[in-house]
Formats: sequence, C-alpha cells, structure tokens
Amino acid sequence: MNSLNVIFKRELASYFATPLAYIFIVIFLVLSAVFTFYLGGFYEGGQADLVPFFNFHPWLYLFLVPAVAMRLWAEERKSGTIELLMTLPVSRADMVLGKFLAAWVFVGIALLLTFPIIITVNYLGDPDNGAIFTGYLGSWLLAGGYLAIGSCMSALTRNQVIAFILSVVACFVFIVSGFPLVLDLFRGWAPQWLLDAIASLSFLIRFDAISKGVLDLRDLLYFISLMVAWLVATAIVIDLKKAD
Repeated sequence: MNSLNVIFKRELASYFATPLAYIFIVIFLVLSAVFTFYLGGFYEGGQADLVPFFNFHPWLYLFLVPAVAMRLWAEERKSGTIELLMTLPVSRADMVLGKFLAAWVFVGIALLLTFPIIITVNYLGDPDNGAIFTGYLGSWLLAGGYLAIGSCMSALTRNQVIAFILSVVACFVFIVSGFPLVLDLFRGWAPQWLLDAIASLSFLIRFDAISKGVLDLRDLLYFISLMVAWLVATAIVIDLKKAD
C-alpha cells in the first residue's frame, strides 16, 4: 500500500510539473462549455438540468482521455525508465494501479472544475442536484473506463502517438457497439443473446441512464469490471514486453 501511495503521488505530481496538464484542463473546460451552451442547446431546451452537458462526454473523452493515457507506459518505455521501475521493490499491481489512479484523479480534477455550470443551472432554475451528482459520478466512471483501455494500449508501444490512436479506436468500438448499424452486422446470423451482449458493452447505453440520474448497480458493476479487466490486461502486457 505504501508503494502504491508513492507511485500515485509521483505520477499525479508529474502531471502538474509541465504546462500540458493546464492546457488539457483549459481545453476540457472550454469544450465542455461550448458543447453545453451552444451545440447542446442548453437555453433552447427550457429545462434546468445538465443533460446537454453530459450528452457530449462520451465523445469529448474519446480524444481527450486517450491524450492523457498515452503517456502512462509509452513514455516510460521510450525514455528507458521502465527498466528502473521494474527493479524497484514494487509489485506490478501497485505500478499499474498507481499510474491509473493518478490519471483518473487528474481527469476528476478537470471534471470538478466544471462546477460553474452547476452554479449556472441552479441560478437559472431548480434542477435535481441528486441527478447532477449521479451524472458526475457516471462521467468519472466513464473516464475511468477510457483510461483503463488507454493504459493497456500505452503498454503495447513506446510510441505515444500510436498509443493514442489505438486508444481512440478501442474506445470508439465500445461506444458504437450498441448502435443499430453495428448490431445489424450480426443480426442475420448471431443469436439474440449475443446481440444483447454486444449491445450491453456500449459506453453510451450504460452512461445514458446514469447521466440522467438513474443509478443502476449493473451499470456501476459494468464500469468497475471494465476497468479491472483492462488494468489486468495492462499488467499482463507489461510482463510480456518487459524484455523489449
């Protein structure tokens, strides 16, 4: 646990040691505001809620979160510091989890900095703040899912650009898996249980209910299981490629 804490603090501090962290936060805040108030039709909707704000998160995270995740392991491998990391008395689980949690907290900080939107919607009306809180929780879990996938993709290569592209593609697959266009490819030959299983993998289907304030234990377990599975995959990939 102590080694996990050390890695977590080291990684989190490294984000704010360069201007890139602040650039990421500014881009995220600006795009969130643009998507909510202009593209999302916040004022035209006439409703005091943050549905327009959360609707764009799966697509906003599709590019911004892989940009955070791409450096998790690719940078270590490229700079050669991964060899030093492997010689430390730290378990593989602590390394993977420490890096992931630092990135997840960093994205969480960026998400929390959107609080002026909460103040705005409360000023303009009487929203369901419980639903807003649930939406924020769902958004953070969604970001965690993207990050876990990005962590595994980053472990596959020493090139951050390749890691970014692989993460975007993998996350995009999880987004569109519930789309009718995708399901139609399987509908002609696949049994119904397989179609349901493919659709259930969709980020959009899972996140949509949470973003509207519906907290289902199955959705929470989905995101937690997804993160655990991809982090285990990350540890396996690191072990397989440690000789590279």
